[in-house]
Amino acid sequence: MASHFSGVLQLTDLDDFITPSQECVKPVKVERKQGKSVAKIQIEDDGSYVQVSLDGGKQTLEKAKITLNDCLACSGCITSAESVLITQQSHEELFKVIRHNKANETEQKIVVVSVSPQSRASLAAHFDLSSSEAGKRLTSFFKNLGVHHVFDTGFSRTFSLLESQREFVERFQRREQDKKALPMLTSACPGWICYAEKTHGDYILPYISTTRSPQQMMGSLVKGYFAEQQGLSPQQIYHVAVMPCFDKKLEASRSDFYMNDAETREVDCVITSGAITILTTHSVHIYISVCGDEFLSHAGSGSGGYLHHVFTYAAKQLFGEEVKELTYKTLRNKDFQEVILEKDGVVQLSFASTYGFRNIQNLVQKLKRGKSPYHFVEVMACPSGCLNGGGQVKPSDGQNPKELLHKVEELYKAERPLLPEDDSRVADLYQSWLHSVGEERAKELLHTQYHTVEKMTNGLTMKW
Repeated sequence: MASHFSGVLQLTDLDDFITPSQECVKPVKVERKQGKSVAKIQIEDDGSYVQVSLDGGKQTLEKAKITLNDCLACSGCITSAESVLITQQSHEELFKVIRHNKANETEQKIVVVSVSPQSRASLAAHFDLSSSEAGKRLTSFFKNLGVHHVFDTGFSRTFSLLESQREFVERFQRREQDKKALPMLTSACPGWICYAEKTHGDYILPYISTTRSPQQMMGSLVKGYFAEQQGLSPQQIYHVAVMPCFDKKLEASRSDFYMNDAETREVDCVITSGAITILTTHSVHIYISVCGDEFLSHAGSGSGGYLHHVFTYAAKQLFGEEVKELTYKTLRNKDFQEVILEKDGVVQLSFASTYGFRNIQNLVQKLKRGKSPYHFVEVMACPSGCLNGGGQVKPSDGQNPKELLHKVEELYKAERPLLPEDDSRVADLYQSWLHSVGEERAKELLHTQYHTVEKMTNGLTMKW
């Protein structure tokens, strides 16, 4: 099979990006014995690997064990390997907690589910609903299961956008003193973060925004602010996130998001949009019609609108320019676009969005050569961004994947956008919980850090 990406991005002869239609192929572990040579390795009908010696003898080979430290978390292979890598990240774990609650009324966990806007749009397309109506029915569905509270990560994304805006302006203003202050690269995509940590380490990590993703912003909110308001300890809350991406399971499992004092993760379990369709096949609750408040969204891309909001904010704060509408210029392909702010023929701001590992690799190489022209880049591992995440609902029989993606995009964009600065609920929390934007408490609870990761384990060298 022809590779979709350059040789730099391959594990030996394996492509690091496997589309959702393909199986994850792990390398096999060959025990090399002195004096014996291997003629060939063949794959049996049941998918097992067999070593065939020169004399015709066969030996079943063991698949190499791949740990979280090995996993590149590119959206694709993780879709098949996730059940092996993170056993506690499934809807079965949610059911265990709910069953325990029903059997032990005095030792209940408060179950909180946070749903991403991208998952709402994917489920809306699947059930032929508007995104807001899908959100309302999903809330009813979860509460009928035994969930206590259902939140929208569009709310926590407002924090992420506000912190990203502030961080960019601060970086831009110190760009002369700190050569790695710019370009600022977004940090909301865990597949991209894992790739950066494991392949380029100290070369790239300083460029990446320290702002948490919406999922982990919500983790901090739920087990910090919400727990405090409810008079609960963080351990008394079981927090589930519904996400469009399998890599979000890895993000929730990072040690950076483990609360050492409370001995609990900020997000206990991540289930995908596609997993929700499995749950609903056993229940009619998704079809219950409910009423509720309108769901709000953010302008810009289906991956969160980071480029849009940081650009408009920076243009106003740094150059006094009110940008009402952004003009995107497509470069190599539809997943590589740029936006420029010019004043008197001089480029003031140069932003780009880069989706998919092919474009990411080009960006990284330019950064290493010191030839990147951008001040800010919205980076996402999945082609077409989060709306096309590996965990989204798959096309039904006979349905064209591109048509489904287009439908999901339209549903997502149909929700009324709200400027992050105009959300009064968020503004109140900044004052009461975080003591204003940019303060040390906000940096502690809404930001994170990254780490260079070794690339060898289990005696198996992974060539990155």
